[in-house]
Amino acid sequence: MNKTLRKVLKFGLIIGVVVAVILLLQQLNVEPLKAQIRQLGPWAPVGIFVLRSSSVIVPIIPSTIWAIFAGSFLAYPVAVVTVVLADIFSCSVGFYLAKRYGRGLVEKLVGTRFMGKVDNLSKKHLESNFFLLAGALMTGAFDFVSYSAGLTTTKWSMFLPALALAALVSDAPMVAIGANVFERG
Repeated sequence: MNKTLRKVLKFGLIIGVVVAVILLLQQLNVEPLKAQIRQLGPWAPVGIFVLRSSSVIVPIIPSTIWAIFAGSFLAYPVAVVTVVLADIFSCSVGFYLAKRYGRGLVEKLVGTRFMGKVDNLSKKHLESNFFLLAGALMTGAFDFVSYSAGLTTTKWSMFLPALALAALVSDAPMVAIGANVFERG
C-alpha cells in the first residue's frame, strides 16, 4: 500500500470515528444525570467542577464527557469558567503530586541516570519552550502531561501560565460541542 493511500485511509478513519462519536453522543440519554444536577440548583457548577476535577486527578477516568455535559447543561460562559477552573485546579494537583511524591518513586524505579536524561530532555525542549508545554497540555492527554511535567524539573512559574492558556483554548470548543450536540433549546 503506498504512502498516500495510507494517509487517506487514516484520515478517513479519523473522520469516521469523530462522526460515530457525535452520533453516539446524540443518542446518549443524559436526562437522569441532568435531573440530579438540576437538583443542585445554583450549586450545579460546583457539582460539575467536582466531577471534572476528580476525573482529571484520577486520569484513568474519562474527563472530556464532563466538559461536553457542562456545555449541554449550563449557560455557555458558566460552563467554560467551570471547566477551565476545574482543569487548572486538578492539573495543578496532579503536577504537585508528581513533583512532591512521584519524582522520588520514579527515580527509584528507573535510576538516577535515566532520570537525569529525562531532566536534560525536559530542560532542552519543554522548559525552554512555553508554547510546546502549552501545546502538550492542549491535547486529550492533558492530565497525563500534568503528571509528567511534575516528574521533570519544570517550574510552577512555567507550568501554571501554560496550563491556563491550554485550558482556555482547549476547553471552550468541548463545551461548545456539548451545547450544540445536545441542543438544549
